[in-house]
Amino acid sequence: MERYDLVYQLYDEYDTETLREYQAFVDVFPAIDSRVALEHWQGATEELEERKDEIRSGFAAGETFAEVASRANRDQAFTALDLEAKYGRAVNVLVLDVDETLRSAGGTDNEIPRDTLHVLTEFHEAGVPIVICTGQTLENVKGFAIQGLGSEIVHSGDLSIVYEAGTGVFTPGHGAQTKQLLYEDLEEAIRNVFDDVRSRVLPEAPEDLRRGCHLQGNEFNVTMKPNYETGSTKARETIDAALVYLIDLLADAVGAALELNGTAESDEREDSTGNRKIDDETVIDWTRAFYADQDPEIRAVLEGEGAYPDLDSEAVPGALSDVLERIDVAYYEADAAEIGSLELNKVVGVERAFDVLDVDDPFALVMGDSKSDLRVMKWVDEIDAGIAAAPEHASQDTLEHVLGTDELVFDRGKSVDVLRTVFALNRLARLE
Repeated sequence: MERYDLVYQLYDEYDTETLREYQAFVDVFPAIDSRVALEHWQGATEELEERKDEIRSGFAAGETFAEVASRANRDQAFTALDLEAKYGRAVNVLVLDVDETLRSAGGTDNEIPRDTLHVLTEFHEAGVPIVICTGQTLENVKGFAIQGLGSEIVHSGDLSIVYEAGTGVFTPGHGAQTKQLLYEDLEEAIRNVFDDVRSRVLPEAPEDLRRGCHLQGNEFNVTMKPNYETGSTKARETIDAALVYLIDLLADAVGAALELNGTAESDEREDSTGNRKIDDETVIDWTRAFYADQDPEIRAVLEGEGAYPDLDSEAVPGALSDVLERIDVAYYEADAAEIGSLELNKVVGVERAFDVLDVDDPFALVMGDSKSDLRVMKWVDEIDAGIAAAPEHASQDTLEHVLGTDELVFDRGKSVDVLRTVFALNRLARLE
């Protein structure tokens, strides 16, 4: 209990709130070419050091407690103590989703807050590698990473980008291992299905969907995005329609690859959309039933769009389900509809990133909001290699996992709160 007693003493006997205000001001003070402003910053820096010196002189491990008090509030410090008592080790790698995790369209104007970026910089300076793990394209991630963290950090050799939810890994500064196209390892038949869907997805879309959507510029995944503000009613309506269309297009591509379409002689006819029936059941019906059974959100959309088939998923032929089990259909409400490879996911990408970064014995902080992030969270939990955190608006399954482990749930746009908790954990883990 000695550490708990010392932390009680720290927050009871010292004005840590004012200390953190000075630290925050010094950390994120903008570069302003003004003598008065610089003098103000210098004065704040001197006051900050004086307050830290009081703490340094009051504890045997004074530097550690001064750093904890200047970054973490009371609740964050005690949460850090609980994590240290439970796991007995510090976090040695960060695995971070971006959209609706580090930044939020609703809470941070879709930019990563400056205090979050500063804490990430401090982790980098402490030698903790950073893995950005996102569904976005590589070019988008590189752009905001360089803008937010700086080119020096991005190209330091200690930062990796898992992009398009695991289809590729980019780790600058590692020679031949810098960019790895994981989708090239897939069987040619699966790659051909994706090529087929990609080549047809917009040209063959209904006019209102073609005008209301655009394709994200992916290297491999096929992602339909709305031409409306994310989260809006129009975006939701568009993506719901896009999900049904994308599933149907995938069904046609897989059916053609397997030569299922029109191969049966009995009871073959065409429905109103020209889809050929095989024994009164289309490949499209089977595919809709398969993915509805996989994901209740997808089922709800299909039901809402009047596209849910009156069909048991067990009726899906084995040859078709064998292929569909390798292809992921993802639905992000009012944001995106996507197909990707289940053989290429964020877990696969993170594992490859760890290999390149030489993280041999990981204990990761995994932060994210979606089902793809949940896979990484469950993976590190299963191998006792990390902790998970999620925003309050994360998917239900993701929240349930986080609440069932260490309850590291943060407010929209406040990922910095968890980062500060882990900052404190890493400092307190050094104490003997």
